[in-house]
Amino acid sequence: MKQLITVFLGIFFVANAFAQNNGYTFYYSAERSIEPVYRISETPAIIDTTIPIPAINYPLLSFHRETSFSLDTIKAAKIKLTEKLPRLYHSYIRVGFGNYLTPLGEVFINSTRSRKFHWGVQATHLSSWGKIKGYAPATFDNTQTSAYGKILEKNYTLSGKVNYGNQGLHFYGIQRENVPKDSIRQRFNDVGFTSQFDWHKKDTAHLNYTLGLNYNHYNDRKISDSLKKWRAQENYLAVTSNWKYKLKQEVYAADLNLHYNGYKYGVPNNFLSHAYDTLNSKLDTGIVNNNYLIDFKPNVTTFGKNGKWSVLIGLDLFFDVHKNEKVKVVPVPMVAFHYSLFHDIFIPYVGINGGVQQNTFKSLSQTNNFISSNVQLKNEYNTINFYGGIRGVISKSISFDANISFGHYQNKLMFAIDSVYSGGNRYRPVYDNMNITKLEASISYQLNEKIKIDAVGQYFSYQTRKYPYAWNLPDFKFMLRGHYNMFEKFYFNVDFNLQTGRKGMVYGPGADVQQENGYYYKKLGVLADANLGVEYAYNKRISAFIQCNNLASQKYKRWVNYQVQAFQIIGGVTFKF
Repeated sequence: MKQLITVFLGIFFVANAFAQNNGYTFYYSAERSIEPVYRISETPAIIDTTIPIPAINYPLLSFHRETSFSLDTIKAAKIKLTEKLPRLYHSYIRVGFGNYLTPLGEVFINSTRSRKFHWGVQATHLSSWGKIKGYAPATFDNTQTSAYGKILEKNYTLSGKVNYGNQGLHFYGIQRENVPKDSIRQRFNDVGFTSQFDWHKKDTAHLNYTLGLNYNHYNDRKISDSLKKWRAQENYLAVTSNWKYKLKQEVYAADLNLHYNGYKYGVPNNFLSHAYDTLNSKLDTGIVNNNYLIDFKPNVTTFGKNGKWSVLIGLDLFFDVHKNEKVKVVPVPMVAFHYSLFHDIFIPYVGINGGVQQNTFKSLSQTNNFISSNVQLKNEYNTINFYGGIRGVISKSISFDANISFGHYQNKLMFAIDSVYSGGNRYRPVYDNMNITKLEASISYQLNEKIKIDAVGQYFSYQTRKYPYAWNLPDFKFMLRGHYNMFEKFYFNVDFNLQTGRKGMVYGPGADVQQENGYYYKKLGVLADANLGVEYAYNKRISAFIQCNNLASQKYKRWVNYQVQAFQIIGGVTFKF
């Protein structure tokens, strides 16, 4: 310590010496001592303390108990082996015969189950060669044949069908039995094909579409070999498409369809005087009607709450093109909404729709077989239709539907007796604008595959513009269908059809003819038709059947002057192989 003090004092005085301007120098002497040094002999080492953990052993405790067991008897299980799917047969034949000299025949030949290919051919025939007392010959025959095929792939489906039909009948609406058959005969020939391509690669975020092509030729009987052109001939062609794109909760869709119908009767702008039937000699006029109907239908559907409700909004736009006439544009709004209550027990729904129906000679003659060959064709416009209702289920076996609708129609198709080209045994189309209100209720009951019952009731109210009534259209309709399977041996089928309020327009006064607003008409009475069929299955391949039609033997008139056959029964057998 003394040495340090001495050093500091020395430094202090030296500094002061340099600070003086006179330059004095001081000298100091002292004795310094240095302590001796020595070497540490120990080697460096890490000093650590380890506390040992004592080992503790726990001996296992052993408990010895006496045990016992007993075996219960298990009943043997009963296993019933059944096929997952019923066996399919390549061929099915049904033949029968009934009163009114009525033969029946049906043949179906098809492929069995396949993942990629389906095909089949079929032919059916029904005819009657009996008489209806007090009327002209009423024989008829109807033969239909077709062949179809389908290719099923993962991303697409290709299908097609060709068909041919031949139907013969007589205009028997004349209360005179001695009318020659050939003078009132008619025959329709029908040949065509349909084809369709479906692209269904994915359901979400991918465009799926359907393309279709349909063609049909339809004609009736020629007047004579020398007048081949004086007959009704019709060519129908349709190109259809449907496009869908699903993105999240929305489905965007659009339809684009083209329908062409070319109807021709006789020679255009020419007249022909001939015996149209045995009653009258009339003057025929050549008719040509070429119609193009384009339908464009864009729409979008959105779903909410896991499909609990849905809303569809769109527009159905029609372009009706007739030769030498202005193009008629018919826009129809599309709105549909439904909401599910209580897990689909009740589903209320409302909406707006409509459309255009292209009337053809084929569609008219299939609705009313007794139509004249020279007809004026007009398309039917349902410009707007409001509807609403509720459907749902009451139990696992019972479902129901109740709804109401109100629609406005232009050129609503009806039929009236043709007094110009016939003597009252042929019909022609007539058209009127009207409002139609419909109330409908239906209920269905199904118990597995044992019992099925459907009942539908409809009430109509018509507000016509030109005519006092909607000819041949009923005010009330009731339909009942039922099926019962008894012990897999007996199969019962029943159907009942009831119509009331129908009225048919006639020309001139007569028996039971009434008049209103200058128009003559007849009440067609109640149409009540009940049918019952029973089939007994001898085994899986052979069965026998009996079909009874018009059980009450009601001689009602489906059209004015056309009484139907009374009670009819047909019996026969079926084969599968």
